[in-house]
Amino acid sequence: MRTLVLNAGYEPLAVVTFRRGLLLVLAGKASILAEDDEPVPCSGGLLPRPSVILLHRYIKVPYRGAAHVTRRGVLRRDGHQCGYCGRHASTVDHVHPRSLGGAETWENLVACCLACNHAKGNKTLRQLGWKLRVKPMPPRGPQWYITELERPAPQWHAFLGSTAA
Repeated sequence: MRTLVLNAGYEPLAVVTFRRGLLLVLAGKASILAEDDEPVPCSGGLLPRPSVILLHRYIKVPYRGAAHVTRRGVLRRDGHQCGYCGRHASTVDHVHPRSLGGAETWENLVACCLACNHAKGNKTLRQLGWKLRVKPMPPRGPQWYITELERPAPQWHAFLGSTAA
């Protein structure tokens, strides 16, 4: 059971255990915005199990550099859809092949299905006459720093908005 913690400005800050979230609520540092169906039994009765909490005070988030390039991150950024044909992608392809000087950057990597990856091989898009469906860009937003947002709980979607992965 996880709890999404929102900063006072409603941006996602962290994901904590429901116990930690409940302690923040009981200490008066946060309020519950959404709760799970199962309450938490305690000596005084039943307490709501928090799914989303909002901090009362704004927490300044330290500067975070760009997210590191990973295979998992590229697949997540592209929604597991092939950058060439749109089918389900299970691998990553260098748009400009590494053997021809292509770098390991967000702009040069796309999610790719096995068929397109095999057909493309060590060629450039110009050589094949292919085009990318979308331009690869570095990811932005808090979901790239909060790894638990890869599989958000259903109650979180209303609070994540466009930041949901």
